[in-house]
Amino acid sequence: MLIHDARAWVRARASLPADGPVTLAAALLVEPTGFAVAAESASDNAYMDLGAVVDPERAQAQLWGVARVLTRVGVPCLVVPGDADLPDAVYPNNVYAFTPGGRAVIGHMKHPVRQGEAARAEVRELLVHGLRRELVDLSGREAVTELTGVLAVDHPRRAAVCGLSSRADHESADLMTHALDLRLTLLTPLVEGEYHLNIVCAILAGRAAVLWEGGFADTDVPRELAGAWPGAVLTLTEEEKQAFAGNLLAVTPRDVLLSATAWRALRPASRTWFAEHGFTAHAVEVDELEKGGGSLRCLVAEVF
Repeated sequence: MLIHDARAWVRARASLPADGPVTLAAALLVEPTGFAVAAESASDNAYMDLGAVVDPERAQAQLWGVARVLTRVGVPCLVVPGDADLPDAVYPNNVYAFTPGGRAVIGHMKHPVRQGEAARAEVRELLVHGLRRELVDLSGREAVTELTGVLAVDHPRRAAVCGLSSRADHESADLMTHALDLRLTLLTPLVEGEYHLNIVCAILAGRAAVLWEGGFADTDVPRELAGAWPGAVLTLTEEEKQAFAGNLLAVTPRDVLLSATAWRALRPASRTWFAEHGFTAHAVEVDELEKGGGSLRCLVAEVF
């Protein structure tokens, strides 16, 4: 069901059973082979710096650093080899998503420079024959469906928030809601300049949230959303948001991964918030990969 009213979404969410998995069962990552900043992607991604000099070897090392931290907290990792013809294809959460019901969903990226990821035959083979998933392919549809780039999902209740922007509209929200077997999706516009919801909103293990209030076109929406997790919302400053502090991910019910860039930018009160709400925060250095406009959360596709 699609909803445009945040208060109604909060009420409807409260009535849903929390019978889904709290966090991912495994993580899918993609190696940054030939990693580079793509000008086409930067046309509506203000977090990219076209003047940045990229060190591909350092990017590779940082990606494997993410894999090591995930493994250390008990999350199995599947690292897919990169493709040198897809220079910024290191953010698989935009392209691949999984459901507890056994689906693998392939999204449709807005920019042609990223669309090649959906067409990778070897990845499709892995999803269907390796992971034995039912493939739901949205890549041939006209609507842009950038999956958990534009969606924040409360996995236990299968309820989501979709940020409407140049990367998501009503049609794409409807397609993703059905493909991901979501029960409930709130559609809410982002302010101009914000392209992905996962920069300004994260739902952590279904019991807490991180929000930057300035990212929502309707200023009442973040206040209404906070009612879904009373007393368990970290409200970011703009400085924290700019450092990717909203682009984080709960990978177990007790472990949250965020970038070292984000951690350094957090206020002391923001840092202690995690422990106060039962989370251990793991800061991982991914600044080389952040030059491409995404951070820790973008690097991980959640496998359920």
